[in-house]
This record gives sequence, structure tokens and C-alpha cells, in this order.
Amino acid sequence: MDDPFPPLSPEELRVLGCLVEKAVTTPDYYPLTLNSLTLACNQQSNRDPVVAYDETTVVRALDGLREKRLASVFTGAESRVAKYKHNFTDALQLTPAEVGLLCALMLRGPQTLAELRTRTERFLVHPFESLTEVEESLTALASRTPQPLVVKLPRLPGTKEPRYSHLLAGPIDVAALAATAGSPAPEPATLVVRAENDRLTKLEAEATALRAELAELRQQFADFRRQFE
Repeated sequence: MDDPFPPLSPEELRVLGCLVEKAVTTPDYYPLTLNSLTLACNQQSNRDPVVAYDETTVVRALDGLREKRLASVFTGAESRVAKYKHNFTDALQLTPAEVGLLCALMLRGPQTLAELRTRTERFLVHPFESLTEVEESLTALASRTPQPLVVKLPRLPGTKEPRYSHLLAGPIDVAALAATAGSPAPEPATLVVRAENDRLTKLEAEATALRAELAELRQQFADFRRQFE
């Protein structure tokens, strides 16, 4: 991909990360159905943060990824339902090691060299043999043109080692990371409640807009009737 990488939303990142992960770890069940992909997004293991997406959220993320040509619908002859796969590797012309690193970063956020070495083992046929190899691959991703895909973060308060982050969602707000360093991740039930509250807020806003539109239509109809009285 020669053009600058389009920033991904948090939902798009999670969906793309899951597609990349499952293509390697469960190839017999890949491409994924919408239900399988939703379950993968909401896993409580190997995920940070843990989320509680519904299928509508996943479909919207898929639509965004398809527009960016990072995902597509699989139309195999034996498939009776829609299935989805990623085009991440080909779109960015990545090596297997780079794909493994970016997948780990998409699914678990900023990590140290040691964490990345351990957490990419399940993605790679030939795992990293040393931290130096991990660092070399990260450096290659950080020096990509026309746009770097990884950045080395400054060491945050309370941490012993610097961490690395992907740049697939755009520049990193280091100040925000420092402010949340050491904060516990929200529990799954909390995430569910937050998602429900967000949906209710959106529905209330839509209902208010519809009531206003209906009132305007009634007024216009009343004005129209008066023309013939």
C-alpha cells in the first residue's frame, strides 16, 4: 500500500485483529461467520481491553474494513452463510513476523519486547529467537514509508521498560497513556452496561429528532389545509 494508511476505529482494529489471529490459530474454521467473529472479538483471553460487541457493531466495523480494502466477504461454493476474511497481509505487504507483531498489538495494546516475543509465538511458524529479532522487526515497521506502522513509546510512570504501539489508528496520545497507566481494565459487565447506555442515548436522540420532524410535518400540513379553507 503506497498511500498513507487510513486510521482504523477501535472496533475496526478489534475485528481486523481477530480475523488475522483466527486465520493462523484456527485455519479449519476460517474464514469466519459473523457469529464466530463476534465471539472472537468478545473473548476474555488474549484481549486488552475486553469488549462486549453485538453483531451490529461488528458488521459496521466490517463495512469500514471492506471500504479500506482490508477485509472481504468469502464466497466459497460450499458456504451457505456469509464468511469474512482479512486482506491485511497483501494490502500492506507484510512479512509473517510483522503480521504477528501487529496482530498482538491490535489485540492487546502497547507491549514490551519480552511480551511481544512471548505473545507472538502462537502466530508464527518460526517464532522470534531473541529480543533483538523482535526489536529489528519493530524497527522495520517503525521506519516504513510513506507511513510508519509502529512507534516506540517513552517509558511510562510505574513501568520498567518502554513499550511499543501500532499506529493503525493514527498518532498515539502519550499523555493519555500516562494518565491511565496502571489503571485496572473495566470488567466485562461494565462494558456491557456502557454499550447498552450508548445505544439508549443514540435511540433517545433519534426519537427526539423524529418527534421534531413529525411536528414540522404536522405544521406544514396544517398550513397547507388553511390555504383551502
